[in-house]
Amino acid sequence: MKDDDPFLTPQLLLHAYASGVFPMSEGRDDPDIFWVDPKLRGVFPLDRFHISRSLARRLRRDDYGVSVNADFEGVLRGCADREETWISDVIHDLYLQLHRLGRAHSLEVWMGGELVGGVYGVTLGRAFFGESMFSRRTDASKIALAYLVDRLKLAGFVLFDTQFITPHLASLGAIEIPRADYHRRLEKALLGAADFTAPQLPQSASEVLQRNTQTS
Repeated sequence: MKDDDPFLTPQLLLHAYASGVFPMSEGRDDPDIFWVDPKLRGVFPLDRFHISRSLARRLRRDDYGVSVNADFEGVLRGCADREETWISDVIHDLYLQLHRLGRAHSLEVWMGGELVGGVYGVTLGRAFFGESMFSRRTDASKIALAYLVDRLKLAGFVLFDTQFITPHLASLGAIEIPRADYHRRLEKALLGAADFTAPQLPQSASEVLQRNTQTS
């Protein structure tokens, strides 16, 4: 599918997510995108997010700030700022459009006024489709995920799709489920409604830790 294809729109993207598929590109300069529906899908059970003792200590350090939708494009660029990326210019522009429509959101982590980590994704119904995250400081992406999971729970989301699984995500509680199981969960999640922007930001990390007690 080419970047000048008139059918390549934010609405098509949302329809794809609702159908259980998501877009990728071969590289930053590739004008084509392809659709993915993996046999095994990565998901985060929201009641099983794993906060280790070391992460809990890191969260309690008062040397960072967290925001929501304060710099969506900054997070998008941070996620694409690597040697190999699936976030092409076409995909970059599409997600900016989704953000302007209120369908794509970011959570940012700041240190010393600098954007050092974050995560972004798409929302439909009570499903959050996590797209990518980045970290420029140690544990910044873990901080972002902890605050993200807390927000998703407070807002009433029931499905956190990570698409694929990595050792990093698995260490925090993400699991793989078969395609058919994912599609069943997605169908149920699309029946309800959740508002990513509704919850207030926690006053401190203690609130996040109290609501996410999977510690070890």
